[in-house]
Amino acid sequence: MSTVTRLTLVTHAITDAVQQAGFPADEPLNALGLRAVEKIGRFPEADSDRTVRVGPEARTRQTAAALGLDGAVEPALADLHCGSWSGATMNEVPPEQLGQWLGDPGFREHGGESIEDLLGRVRAWLATLTEPGRIVAVTHPGIVRAAVLLTLTAPAASFWRIDIPPLSATTLHGRGPVWTVRSTAAPLAGQ
Repeated sequence: MSTVTRLTLVTHAITDAVQQAGFPADEPLNALGLRAVEKIGRFPEADSDRTVRVGPEARTRQTAAALGLDGAVEPALADLHCGSWSGATMNEVPPEQLGQWLGDPGFREHGGESIEDLLGRVRAWLATLTEPGRIVAVTHPGIVRAAVLLTLTAPAASFWRIDIPPLSATTLHGRGPVWTVRSTAAPLAGQ
């Protein structure tokens, strides 16, 4: 029996917020995102012996369903909460506040989560994954960035330096409390 936890983090397909450089609300996939996920078909591990967890938003649940991944909703996989900016584009946010948000991992003047808050949430969730086996989690680029930063023990200020595209898979291996990055941002087949 394996003593390794293999965690594959799959990011949701494209939404209007992604295309418009906007702050997400609970929006569904757009036409482009639907076509992309339908082109992939079933996720390669959809029929294997694994646990599936899905972020609570419509876009993650839609992506998981289209990939044939049926799993429980995991609140810890929710996207970064953007407070009063939810649904707005970056152009609608005062430039000085946007600059603070991008440069200060503790910024939360928008009434949502800071990057430090998100890192704490993801750290706590990773700590619960103690059983050996395979887990597929359909989530958001921010959650994947946070997991990679925590794995590398990189500073929170590096959060925006990691590009995680839609419909990508990032795999981490965990042995107890120690995680390693196996591969990152590998595009799913069919893209």
